[in-house]
Amino acid sequence: MHLELDHIAVAAATLEEGRAFVEASLGVRLQPGGKHARFGTHNMLLGLEDGLYLEIIAIDPGAPTPGRPRWFDLDRFDGRSRIDNWICRTDGLDKATDVFPEAGTPLRTTRDDLVWHMAVPDTGILPFDDCFPALMDWGDTAHPATRLNPSGCRLRKLTVSHPEVAQLDAMLADYLDDDRVVFEIGPRRITAAFDTAAGPKVLA
Repeated sequence: MHLELDHIAVAAATLEEGRAFVEASLGVRLQPGGKHARFGTHNMLLGLEDGLYLEIIAIDPGAPTPGRPRWFDLDRFDGRSRIDNWICRTDGLDKATDVFPEAGTPLRTTRDDLVWHMAVPDTGILPFDDCFPALMDWGDTAHPATRLNPSGCRLRKLTVSHPEVAQLDAMLADYLDDDRVVFEIGPRRITAAFDTAAGPKVLA
């Protein structure tokens, strides 16, 4: 079983707040995303280099309340827009959740014509205060990054900070091999450094 960095999620109180935050921070324009009916959320997207993408995700005020906690711990989200989660893909989600049962139960999820499976904890809260990566499997669905316009932004470093990050690093060491992902001891925080057409930029 192998994990690969798939995308980065910026949580926001509203999509408009998240859009303004990312566009001001990186100097680029985002694209429309869609709605996630199962969780009552919606998103906007930014294509990154190397087959990655960034999403802004927020509770959809026009959607009915789901019959379970929302993913990405959005039910408890408060404050300014920020990177709150990172997502890794695997081609064997059932095996991944056998290794990491705390990642949650694999659930079939859709957005428009996209279909994938995501491991979501029953509480909506991932381990290490949501610093553990959300795990997913695209299956036969083409990766959405192939549909996004190039932004000229390339992820240089994703820094995951947490007081118990050494334990998190040890848990993932045998399954994730990506020099861009860095673990640091400190207050809970996720930051991303990008190379852009306008020079280095940081999103946190």
